[in-house]
Amino acid sequence: MTLAATGDLVAAAAAARSAVAAFNVITLEHVEAVIAGAESVGAPVVLQVSENAVKFRYGRLLPLARATVAAAERAAVPVALHLDHIQSDDLLRQAPGAGFSSVMYDAARLPYEENLAATHAAVDWAHAQGIWIEAELGRIGGKDGEPPPDPHAPGARTDPGEAAAFVADTGVDALAVAVGSTHAMTTRTAALDHGLLKRLSAALDVPLVLHGSSGLPDDELTAAVAGGIAKVNIGTALNAAMTGAIRSFLAEHPEAVDSRRYLGVGREAMTRTVARLVSVLRDGGGRTPAHGTP
Repeated sequence: MTLAATGDLVAAAAAARSAVAAFNVITLEHVEAVIAGAESVGAPVVLQVSENAVKFRYGRLLPLARATVAAAERAAVPVALHLDHIQSDDLLRQAPGAGFSSVMYDAARLPYEENLAATHAAVDWAHAQGIWIEAELGRIGGKDGEPPPDPHAPGARTDPGEAAAFVADTGVDALAVAVGSTHAMTTRTAALDHGLLKRLSAALDVPLVLHGSSGLPDDELTAAVAGGIAKVNIGTALNAAMTGAIRSFLAEHPEAVDSRRYLGVGREAMTRTVARLVSVLRDGGGRTPAHGTP
């Protein structure tokens, strides 16, 4: 199947009041598991390569990108490629030639005015190349060992008025919002500020993106989609599934040395995780959340 465009998948999800799942991939096993899981439930999916993943691969984007493109083109469901949390302008400029239809340009660490200026410049360049671009406003936290932000600290949550001005001034195609999730959570205990999400959805005319979604239980994910989230980023949930399965396998088979045996077990665990989460996001938007959040 021809590569899909992230913007098209997100727009279709938003129109259907569902959300497209976007999974961060690090190895070929991640890529294969995401595609297999999406195929098993017949749903589109986004494969995301983060700047940190590129750094892990010796700073080289193309080897993983080309493998990801090859796998995506052979998928039985629409698959799009997205560069995630990009701070490097050099890496941003590699996106079109590497098969990526979209980029999340991350200048959220900067003061507001600097974030706005940097993002505006990135948007101008990306749109000239036909690249759909996502940005972030607020502090989601949790990356690279960073502690979760104090929910009461200034800027810890995305302000609807500021977000509307930011979107208008930068021209971004989607906005990742800080509403209570945190990157790199290994327990599913986070709770979102659904009132804030409702206000953000009313204030903005671009799709909303949820980062740090691995820490959310299913009912919170369902409520997020019902509240206006159209793209949900997931990474740690895959790593937890893979690592847990491999750890158990090696404990039971200490003699194993063929990496295909334990990598296969890890890939199967990730595939099951993908299928479950894709189903929750695809089917959950029209449901009444279990905790009654509107």
